[in-house]
Amino acid sequence: MNVKTVVKHLNKVTIRFSGDSGDGMQLSGKLFSDASALFGNNISTFPDFPSEIRAPQGTIAGVSGFQVHFGNTEINTPGDYADVLVSMNPAALKSNLKWLKKGGTIIIDIDSFEDKNLLKAGYTSNPLEDGSLESYEIIAAPITTQTQELLKDSGLDFKSILKTKNMFALGLTFFMFNRPLESTEHFFEKKFKDKPTIIEANKKVLRGGYYYAENVNAIEPHIIDPAKIEKGFYRTVNGNVATAWGLLAAAENAKLQLFLGSYPITPASEILQELSKQKSLGAHVIQCEDEIAGICTAIGASFAGNLAATSTSGPGLSLKSEAIGLAVMMELPIVIVDVQRSGPSTGLPTKTEQGDLLQTLYGRNGESPCIVMAVTTSAGCFDAAYMAAKLSLEHMTPVILLTDGYIANGSQPWKIQKTSELPAITTRRVIGKLGNNTAFLRNEDSLARNWVIPGQKELMFRIGGLEKDSNTGAASHDPENHQRMCKLREEKVQRVANFIPDLEVIGEQSGDVLVVGWGSTYGHLLSVVEKLCAGGGKIGLAQFTYIKPLPKNTADVFSRFKRIVVCELNLGQFASYLRTSLQQFKYEQFNKIQGLPFTEEELKKHFMNILEAK
Repeated sequence: MNVKTVVKHLNKVTIRFSGDSGDGMQLSGKLFSDASALFGNNISTFPDFPSEIRAPQGTIAGVSGFQVHFGNTEINTPGDYADVLVSMNPAALKSNLKWLKKGGTIIIDIDSFEDKNLLKAGYTSNPLEDGSLESYEIIAAPITTQTQELLKDSGLDFKSILKTKNMFALGLTFFMFNRPLESTEHFFEKKFKDKPTIIEANKKVLRGGYYYAENVNAIEPHIIDPAKIEKGFYRTVNGNVATAWGLLAAAENAKLQLFLGSYPITPASEILQELSKQKSLGAHVIQCEDEIAGICTAIGASFAGNLAATSTSGPGLSLKSEAIGLAVMMELPIVIVDVQRSGPSTGLPTKTEQGDLLQTLYGRNGESPCIVMAVTTSAGCFDAAYMAAKLSLEHMTPVILLTDGYIANGSQPWKIQKTSELPAITTRRVIGKLGNNTAFLRNEDSLARNWVIPGQKELMFRIGGLEKDSNTGAASHDPENHQRMCKLREEKVQRVANFIPDLEVIGEQSGDVLVVGWGSTYGHLLSVVEKLCAGGGKIGLAQFTYIKPLPKNTADVFSRFKRIVVCELNLGQFASYLRTSLQQFKYEQFNKIQGLPFTEEELKKHFMNILEAK
């Protein structure tokens, strides 16, 4: 008698892959995400890397995770808690169980639950036998032994065979959520094009996991239909790649050579790596010996007339601070991308945090103003990087663009844009023009100086770190001139407010509570505010992309709400900045500094308490 398979239809699901750092969970998560995006689902991902370079195998310190939230509805976050947890060993189960919903499904490699592995993970008893997992649905699959059986005649050595077991786990999840296999198999063909044995091994194990799940009654198939999205060409990008492409697009529209001078640092290194692949698109990249050299080469490239950029994270930004001051004094355009991570010092280098804001605003000697921007989403890194380059070139000043580990490594669908559809970029470059043109002739509206390209005899000028005469640009030691120039450089940055969009409010346009955020907190804040508004709450969200200068209508927005709650992944840096910039308002704070993004649950609870206490 044939048993009819029950197919469940769902709107959205969160799945978390976890295992030892050598188990390939990041790749499994990425391939699942790519397959879901190609299927037509909205996605949001959250890779979770171990902080130690190589923690002991099988220990909690070495666990690597990748969470993906996918569905046919709007997806703003990678999800608070997972519906399905894939755990390749006991350590992965122990460290990630707290992120699984009660009643959720756990897929485990039963072969790894040996006494020695349980001991490494800190278990005193086997959780599969002591009743501690009774509230979950357990799918205990012999992933390791099944992989070995599938590849016993492949000719691969034992170590190479074990490297493919993540594909067995992936095949299980592909069946569970009706994911197509073709895109992943095409990935194997491209990735291992010169290694046909590896291609066939991975395909065989992927299909093996799929067929195993198909024949296990405990695994029910689920269908998540494609989302209704705007027509166009899409691809999945993470924040670092989108940042690199945004800089490339800006260089093309500005008709400039793109130059990146950088030093590798987690989690910003991928920007350097991505641009190094794009020589055919005109990118010139130098991997420098340290952070100081990275930004100094970029300053030299800017002086020579290139769109110059450098990428780093918090500790590297500290090293670049003196050179940023030099770029401010020289009034040269340069984009500094700071992919924030948990600090101080080395801190938690693979974990996310918004701890560098005050450093970007004040972390240089003297009065050293820069434009400061913050990215809100992984896909939004493209537009933010483009605008950072545009503002830097048009206003002749450094721009610091803040992303963080959460959005730099997270992925989203991104609609491919034509450079011709992007805002035009008009530079201040002066080549071969005489008359009254000098290097320090300024635009009346923006106060941006001319960008005189060196090598022109008639337009020779002196430049360096010494203070400039406000009229001629020559070195000046006059006290009043110094004050005048400090005010001018600050005013030049503040006038950027005339060239950026007004601050928008999502949800209620006035009312009881205004939630204020900046950067990557956007998705979680948006999701919670929309739900509370739908329930009748008089609450709105103001998410800042432009931090210095603040949008011109910021005070007007703040004045329309009774209470302002500033939410950020630090101990209150943006709130402190707002208190000095707009002193007429009272600011409440909601802060988290755990190396993790906010959860919707904790935000909703906090905002509900405020709304109910009005």
